[in-house]
Amino acid sequence: MSYAAYKMMHWPTGIENCASGFITHCGADFAPQIPMVPSEDFETEWPAKKGIGPIPNLVVTAGNVLEVYAVRVQEEDDNKGSRSPVEAKRGGFMAGLSGASLELVCHYKLHGNVETMAILPVEGGDNHKKGDSIILAFRDAKISILEFDDSIYGLRTSSMHCFEGPEWQYLKRGRESFSRGPLVKVDPQGRCGGVLVYDMQMIILKAAQAGYGLVGDDEANGFGATRSARVESSYVISLGDLDMKHIKDFTFVHGYIEPVMVILHERELTWAGRISWKHHTCVISALSISTTLKQHPLIWSSLNLPHDAYKLIAVPSPIGGVLVISANALHYHSQSASCALALNSFAMPFDISQDMPRSSFNVELDAANATWLSHDVAMLSAKTGELLLLTLVYDGRVVQRLELSKSRASVLTSGMATIGNSFFFLGSRLGDSLLVQYTCGLGASSGSSGSVKEEAGDIEGDLPSAKRLRRSSSDTLQDIVTTEELSLHSSAPNTSESVQKTFSFAVRDSLVNVGPLKDFSYGLRINADPNAAGIAKQSNYELVCCSGHGKNGALCILQQSIRPELITEVELPGCKGIWTVYHKNARGHNSDATKMSSDDDEYHAYLIISLESRTMVLETGELLGEVTESVDYYVQGSTVAAGNLFGRRRVVQVFARGARVLDGSYMTQDISLGAPSSDSTSPADSSVVASASIADPYVLLRMTDGSIQLLVGDPSTCTISVSTPSIFDSSKGKISACTLYHDKGPEPWLRKTSTDAWLSTGLGEAFDGADGALPDLGDIYCVVCYESGCLEIFEVPSYKCLFSVDRFTSGKTYLADTFVWETSKDCQDVKNKGFEEIASNANKETTQSMMIVELAMHRWAGQYSRPYLFGMLADGTLLCYHAYLFEIQENTPKVEEGVSVQDSVNISSTSTSRLRNLRFVRVPLETYTREEASAVSPCQRFSVFKNIGGYQGLFLSGSRPTWFMVCRERLRIHPQLCDGSIVAFTVLHNVNCNHGLIYVTSQGFLKICQLPSVLSYDNYWPVQKIPLRGTPHQVTYYAEKNLYPIIVSMPVVKPLNQVISSIVDQEIGHQIEHDNSTSDEFNKTYTTEEFEVRILEPEKSGGPWQTRATISMQNSENALTVRMVTLHNSMTNENETLLAIGTAYVQGEDVAARGRILLFSIGKNADSSPNSVTEVYSKELKGAISALASLQGHLLIASGPKVILHKWTGSELNGVAFYDAPPLYVVSLNIVKNFVLVGDIHKSIYFLSWKEQGAQLNLLAKDFGNLDCFSTEFLIDGSTLSLVVSDEQKNVQIFYYAPKMSESWKGQKLLSRAEFHVGAHITKFLRLQMLPTFSDRSGSAAASDKTNRFALLFGTLDGSIGCIAPLEEITFRRFQTLQKKLVDAVPHIAGLNPRSFRQFQSNGKAHRPGPDNMIDCELLIHYEMLPLEEQLEIAQQIGTTRAQILTNLNDLSLGTSFL
Repeated sequence: MSYAAYKMMHWPTGIENCASGFITHCGADFAPQIPMVPSEDFETEWPAKKGIGPIPNLVVTAGNVLEVYAVRVQEEDDNKGSRSPVEAKRGGFMAGLSGASLELVCHYKLHGNVETMAILPVEGGDNHKKGDSIILAFRDAKISILEFDDSIYGLRTSSMHCFEGPEWQYLKRGRESFSRGPLVKVDPQGRCGGVLVYDMQMIILKAAQAGYGLVGDDEANGFGATRSARVESSYVISLGDLDMKHIKDFTFVHGYIEPVMVILHERELTWAGRISWKHHTCVISALSISTTLKQHPLIWSSLNLPHDAYKLIAVPSPIGGVLVISANALHYHSQSASCALALNSFAMPFDISQDMPRSSFNVELDAANATWLSHDVAMLSAKTGELLLLTLVYDGRVVQRLELSKSRASVLTSGMATIGNSFFFLGSRLGDSLLVQYTCGLGASSGSSGSVKEEAGDIEGDLPSAKRLRRSSSDTLQDIVTTEELSLHSSAPNTSESVQKTFSFAVRDSLVNVGPLKDFSYGLRINADPNAAGIAKQSNYELVCCSGHGKNGALCILQQSIRPELITEVELPGCKGIWTVYHKNARGHNSDATKMSSDDDEYHAYLIISLESRTMVLETGELLGEVTESVDYYVQGSTVAAGNLFGRRRVVQVFARGARVLDGSYMTQDISLGAPSSDSTSPADSSVVASASIADPYVLLRMTDGSIQLLVGDPSTCTISVSTPSIFDSSKGKISACTLYHDKGPEPWLRKTSTDAWLSTGLGEAFDGADGALPDLGDIYCVVCYESGCLEIFEVPSYKCLFSVDRFTSGKTYLADTFVWETSKDCQDVKNKGFEEIASNANKETTQSMMIVELAMHRWAGQYSRPYLFGMLADGTLLCYHAYLFEIQENTPKVEEGVSVQDSVNISSTSTSRLRNLRFVRVPLETYTREEASAVSPCQRFSVFKNIGGYQGLFLSGSRPTWFMVCRERLRIHPQLCDGSIVAFTVLHNVNCNHGLIYVTSQGFLKICQLPSVLSYDNYWPVQKIPLRGTPHQVTYYAEKNLYPIIVSMPVVKPLNQVISSIVDQEIGHQIEHDNSTSDEFNKTYTTEEFEVRILEPEKSGGPWQTRATISMQNSENALTVRMVTLHNSMTNENETLLAIGTAYVQGEDVAARGRILLFSIGKNADSSPNSVTEVYSKELKGAISALASLQGHLLIASGPKVILHKWTGSELNGVAFYDAPPLYVVSLNIVKNFVLVGDIHKSIYFLSWKEQGAQLNLLAKDFGNLDCFSTEFLIDGSTLSLVVSDEQKNVQIFYYAPKMSESWKGQKLLSRAEFHVGAHITKFLRLQMLPTFSDRSGSAAASDKTNRFALLFGTLDGSIGCIAPLEEITFRRFQTLQKKLVDAVPHIAGLNPRSFRQFQSNGKAHRPGPDNMIDCELLIHYEMLPLEEQLEIAQQIGTTRAQILTNLNDLSLGTSFL
């Protein structure tokens, strides 16, 4: 019996829902962000210049991921240097903004897929000091309301409403399956919300009145003050009782005293064959909702809307009413007026006598999304990606007519949201999502585009050129402006109130999306290393994925681990550390301006390499030349640290017994540390420097005996002096780690967190002015961790303790200053202390190893960035915290205030009281694999980098080196496996290596590298997108030549009669053409897909890939499958590798299905072309050829309802065996040895075997259920063979063949081994051999059994990637018990239950539940995020140890790190 684990490796990226609202702040908090510009500057360009105003948050969901973003704008005067090189401007200059970007506030992975989402606004407009709430709806009828809580800097659940289970069974009206999940809409004034569940039940969520909440008053003014919109109660309206069937959509309209809900429903259904008789079947009904009386009278309705109407859009005040969108027409309805607009020639009015106004161009809106840019202009996105502007011509009383105009082409959207009054967001599941800024000029003449450069580009996010420019650190993007003026003229010639608005757009930011992954293949990277072994070998591979659709179609190249581009490498054994330092000679002092601009681009001067017993110094000019002999550096022993002081004018070098200050190569000062010379009789006792941290102008040294010393620099004389802080006496115990934190920038962040923030900032400015030499110096703090596990932050050099945390090592979710925390939570703390003492006594021996060995705290560039705090524990666990600001309410004790008043007289220190508003929240590091603490060397492992290839973050060296990149205030974690263990790392910026890096491997090689610039690292995995401008369907890999054949289809628009004549016989076709020769008929067009197979080759330099050959398909022929197959040529007795393509002719239901099998050979031809593709065979067969595979040198073809095995003679394919079962349409074929697994679109899976001697394909067993397969594969665990299948209900099932078991009906039936709900459509499984893990290597006895283990890597339509990996039984049992514990131990966001999410979903079909033999690693990763005491307690309860659980989790992620 084999067991499996389900593990996500790349979370969903395809955005399904987006909305905007004031989540983290309220609209009233904002002074307008942009000052009103004096009118004379902008008179010509922007006549009506409005400030940007308060900008709401953007909330997006992708699959089960929920993310909240803040929009950060950069004003035009902001380019002095506070902006980081990372955020190179995009989209040029517009309306006073030079740029805008999305910054992550918080993100969550939920135990359930978000079906729909809405924002509940605060009742009564923006003037309340309250935030909006997020309403999420989950299948079948779960509703969670989340609000932002400042005290935890995250979302928390304010109420949950569930209408499932036996007591709500009657709501289903006896039905089991429903066409869609719940649909949420909200009253624009925030008085109530509505959720449509079970297709006909309306749940009304009544919002709480202002000043009235579920919580009691005592809690309201305490810690979590209620400050968001809340839902007070909910009740159900049965729409069936109101005689409404077939509800399509609903919305709340503007401008009524009570909430009014408008429902679009269909009285009687019609169908395609009866459209000409029965076509206007839809109705809208408006109900007035009284939440107090629970009544809902009908106030108006409108009949005879088109049958294909599917969406309602509420028109904002002052106009009011609704827009009804159908495929071919737009209708506007309000209580008093209505009008319509035909979009194409298929639109027909209800009454033939009436004439419908036509739009000036043809468009179909059958999958449109919409948002309002102003109160009378809506932006619609069509299914082709075109953006259309719809203007409601309104005379102050009624809407007279609708006008539609074309705007720009953009991404295919899944949702749109307007953010404030100058941004909108295009969320996309099929391409990258975009943030776009827009401005609207009223009545501007068309010549007003004075300084706006026009470029006829579209609003596209995934242009490769733009991407590369964005990543370059220079400001080249200012020249590339993507704005365009659009005029909406009214069509009536001489109306006096001629409407004319101009809109300009600029793309400001984009979120990368790799979904939907239709297929992928696993190939070698261009810079693969042929000699790599072990885990390093895995970073030779990459995934090449077919993703996107239509014009957003692209090839995504995904690599889980980073492989830097090597510039040069040198052998250098015994290295302990490397540092690069700057040296500013006199040229840097000319003016402050040059200093500011050149700071980032200054080249490094020296490279210092510390070996075991000596130090080397190299010059980093054109060449790396060793200058060890000619410089005054300390070179007789190894160096502990080196860096720059005094604004890069001096270099400081710290070694075990001293420190030196150097100006270039000349020493200016030498200090010796450690014991004085008189004690030299016992050198063993004297303490030496163990580690050092440098922050201009201080150097903090930690000695081996656990004390610390501070070297204080004097900028005027450029000298340093030793000071031993008296505060660190032996009472606190030894110091295990310490670091300096430099709070840089014009407004230091930590100052804001102190009590008297207003006082200290004022003083700080006075200070900076007086200290004219070094402006913007910021504050310096010292972060110290004791062996007892206590963490403290001190101010330097006064050594006031500003912040302290007990038991930092336990990894609590939130950290706050103990002094503040205890006074407010006295009673609770007493209880906790008792519990913790018990826990700590039980586990005394384990907590000894829990000591922080290294700390780092840094705040990266960016106007709104907040510091990160990293701590490394002795057992290899990494703690990461993100700081945030929370202002405590004024009910704190008086004692502390008295203290702060006395202290504030002392002006000498800028920050006089504790940092009581500082909090830290722990950041989950899901993809970080911690290393086993076997050979941890005491060398420093954290290296902060500020610009490597335009990215900033922290590099962690060691046996599993990892990059932590900070993009949009979010940590992106990318491992680097290609060189094994790394002992030292530093940045290098010089002539030959622009913003590059140097690292030394444990094998003793020093490598100088750059980050590959084509990859985007702001994703779960580094990704490169190659646009194809068509839909990719399937990809395969030809390893010998490193080629990728891909099926691509392009939409082609053809005249309708041409399409019909190609399908029908020719003579009838001619008649058709002659009969209907009305002009209208000729305009009708039809879009068909044209298929081709492209053979692409990766570009060596990493640029765009080259198309080596294109194989076009015939008219109306679709390529369905492409595979590289190895066939045994029976004439020559040799194996040939051929490209096989299976196709089908799509010609309507009147023509019998046919398909072709094509075989091509790719090889060197006689002429010079490197890869010539020649057709060696083609044959037409009955039925569509939907799957191909090679089986022991034969070709297995699934054609229609047959599976036929063919023999290859070199010129012919001859059938040798067939299996003629009820497969309707084979989705996938998999082969292991002589076993065949067939997955059918509707009839589940078949397990066949091929016998050579009798030339037979035999059915061994099948699954008797009905299952709509998406993909299948074999799972191999040692000698056990299982069959895995994913289905249309987003489940995965594992079957096995056991003919000896009685319930298998003598082996006819496949038995279920495990079933699991993934929550996404899995389109492809790939079988890969698992890697040997740490525990396997140590115990060699059982190792042989584990070599034959394969995991399945899978890709889904949401853009997520994961794997299903086999487990041993003992690990499985341990994980299963842990999983049951964690369901209760972990607080789940939105109150969702992981167990119910992972149950098999059958959508109402009969299904016998199978065994629960699949582990959910999405739940298990929460274990490492629990505080240490809880981890130990849970491990004890399930009868194991924390170390054992972490080792098992580690082995699983090591064994599956395939890329």
